[in-house]
Amino acid sequence: MNKDQLKKLEADLWSAADKLRANSDLKSSEYATPVLGLIFLKFADNNYRRHEKAILAEYQQLQGTWREKPVSEIAIEQCGFYLPDHTRYDYLLNLPEEKDIAKALKEAMKAIEEYKPELEGVLPKDEYAALTRTDKTIPQQLLRTFADIPANATGDLFGQIYEYFLSEFARSEGQKGGEFFTPRSVVRLMVEIIEPHGGKVFDPACGSGGMFVQSAQFIAAHRNELKGADSGVYVCGQEKTQDTVKLAKMNLAVNGLRGEIKQANTYYEDPYDSFGAFDYVLANPPFNVDDVSLSSVEKDRRFNTYGIPRNKSKVKKADEGKETVPNGNYLWISLFATSLKPQGRAALVMANSASDARHSEADIRKTLIEHNLIYAMLTLPSNMFYTVTLPATLWFFDKAKSDDRILFIDARNIFTQIDRAHREFSEEHIQNIALISHLHKGRREKFIRLIDHYFAAGMERLVDNNEKIEPVCAQLLDVLDDADGKQAVSELLQHWKELDKLQNRYQQYLQQNQGVIPSDCEESYARGKISPSSRNDNRGGRNDSRGDRDNDTVIPNASEESSINTKNQAQHQLRNAFDPFFAALHDGLKHLDKVVRQHEKQQAIQAQADGKRVTTDRKTNALKGALKELHKEVKSAEIFYQHIHWLQVRFPQAAYEDVTGLCKLASPADVQEQDYSLNAGRYVGVVIEEDGKSEEEFIQDMLDQYESLEQLNSQANLLEIVIQKNIKALTEN
Repeated sequence: MNKDQLKKLEADLWSAADKLRANSDLKSSEYATPVLGLIFLKFADNNYRRHEKAILAEYQQLQGTWREKPVSEIAIEQCGFYLPDHTRYDYLLNLPEEKDIAKALKEAMKAIEEYKPELEGVLPKDEYAALTRTDKTIPQQLLRTFADIPANATGDLFGQIYEYFLSEFARSEGQKGGEFFTPRSVVRLMVEIIEPHGGKVFDPACGSGGMFVQSAQFIAAHRNELKGADSGVYVCGQEKTQDTVKLAKMNLAVNGLRGEIKQANTYYEDPYDSFGAFDYVLANPPFNVDDVSLSSVEKDRRFNTYGIPRNKSKVKKADEGKETVPNGNYLWISLFATSLKPQGRAALVMANSASDARHSEADIRKTLIEHNLIYAMLTLPSNMFYTVTLPATLWFFDKAKSDDRILFIDARNIFTQIDRAHREFSEEHIQNIALISHLHKGRREKFIRLIDHYFAAGMERLVDNNEKIEPVCAQLLDVLDDADGKQAVSELLQHWKELDKLQNRYQQYLQQNQGVIPSDCEESYARGKISPSSRNDNRGGRNDSRGDRDNDTVIPNASEESSINTKNQAQHQLRNAFDPFFAALHDGLKHLDKVVRQHEKQQAIQAQADGKRVTTDRKTNALKGALKELHKEVKSAEIFYQHIHWLQVRFPQAAYEDVTGLCKLASPADVQEQDYSLNAGRYVGVVIEEDGKSEEEFIQDMLDQYESLEQLNSQANLLEIVIQKNIKALTEN
């Protein structure tokens, strides 16, 4: 299932489910848990279905022997679940309408919990009866809705659908819903930069557990780098709201994660004894909380190690003992720093205001900087969150860094607009931004591999497009039978023939550069990771077999450096070969657009001369649609080459360098000069980007737009005449 198909499935499922809620008296907060419970049930059933044949085979093989086991035990070993017959999705889906479906769902959830104790008290049960208050058929209708999820859907797909529903519930709930959802693309970026590879992961404000899911998916995606090492994570989350704790536990179960979620108010409770206990910490804590009791936190080493936020004015005698922390942001920041083992890393989302906060917060920030705990600061684009409008910054900690500089990244201009009010990072954006951190750590081979990935993806799209060009050209010739039209079509086909040469050039590149980057480049990085045994040491000591870890920095030998330089040069040459192809292609498509507009104009003039209504015939409309689709397809292929261009222009040597408007490695002196501000904008500077058009191209675009406007005006004048005639005819009668 590709991205577009998944988005359609998510939207269709949400539309169907939300329509049922609209016909009930339920609030989104009441509706979310039972709906997510059904998504969980469908996942469990799909997962069980994939293992069922093997489960039954093993059960029959062992039956009657001394190794005989209950089928439930075999099922739990093989897929993590045992589903008795009355819990199966098809059984529940096909129950007759006169049956009490809500009660049947309750019994099914109870049975699943019975065989998976960690879910005890977590799955929705009585909530299904609440769905029937106004319409007894809602549970069955929901079962039908989620039956549309493909039977072969994997856990990753279910995780995405699950997160999509969480985001939609968050959006419909407003600010409150945002407490348990952080946009997927933001979490993905956080995880790509701190790179959790084994050990314990802590989220002290875990919400629905999205940080944990992304950590596990990062490990799965990069497992080949670890060469069989034990890279799994054990997750520990705490959340103050019981209903959200249940969502998080369901999310962990949906994604097969090991760990525990506990209900606790992080300001006042520490159920994991978190001081110096974790390898990784990730969270999106609540911003600007101002009601935390000062007396409850000022003696807690989780919060006071680097200083406690205090009011700048002296407290009145009558208010002694009742004082609150003026702003809780730096409580969270301190908690992150103190929860890490000596080699630990952390990432958190924080309001932009914390980067420049004054008074006691400034003192805490200065102390953190002087202790060399802050690895990087990344400013996010606005409108990334569904429920929080405040601009946000990502803070990254690394307690083992030896480089005393701080990496600042300004990502405010990197985003994809998903609707009028919301933005996200594309997968390519995430990889490009994370690559800045990799280059800073000396992992130049990651740059080379990412460029190779973009070349391969772009070429695949171009080959797909090439198969569509001839049918479109046939449509063009069917409509544009004049000399100018035939010439435009001929030119377009000629441009596309250049793709054959580029394919040959690409194949030569692959043959000449195969194995140029030694495979042990990345293996050395994987070996350099903190070992799971070191990470799980509760004392948090260094791994003696490694010695001091230098911020995961890789120092390639001379041979590796030479290989990387050689391939980087070859990649630049290959990308330069593609630039004229796309330029000519766009010119050809623009020419065709112009020819089609002229064709429409001639039709309009002829219709006006004949006294007919001005309309575009069916063939021309179909042709315009096909051309529009071709433009879209070309852009979808070119986007990968644009990402290559973006990276190569900014990092031409496939090595880190400061880039104005994007990134800057700031020394302690630089930071001191900025009065210990951690606002990325102060360091990276601003670049004014041009649109890349020559004067001739700009003028031509203006002329094309003027021509389109002229055509629209002509059609409007014709319509005005027709309307006047019709009104006159009506009034005269």
